[in-house]
Amino acid sequence: MSLWKRNQSDFDYKMVIVTRSDLALSAGKLAVQVSHAAVDCALLTKKNKSEWFSKWRREGAKKVVVKVADLDDFFPLKEKAENLGICTSIITDAGHTEIPEGTQTVLGIGPAPSNLIDQVTGQLPLL
Repeated sequence: MSLWKRNQSDFDYKMVIVTRSDLALSAGKLAVQVSHAAVDCALLTKKNKSEWFSKWRREGAKKVVVKVADLDDFFPLKEKAENLGICTSIITDAGHTEIPEGTQTVLGIGPAPSNLIDQVTGQLPLL
């Protein structure tokens, strides 16, 4: 069966990137921050949970982008994910363009089994 014709429930692994609604980032800047988190999380998971990484890649490397209100919302999500054994990464901007140096922009979670990820981010709205 073609990857593109599979049902949502056929995907057992995913990565979620959590963005901040309080930052006024351009679409391009946001895309770069999300990309940084996706790469960082993929590399961490490949190193620390190689079976999860391999299954996620084999299934098409599903990624979902969601949003929270502000930075304070990152930390409970990060802690819950790590307690479940899921790799996480908060991206900190270098400050060369739109926002001040040190601004924490996005939180990457996973890849991991969808049932675990959903315990952390399943209630969050899509971006």
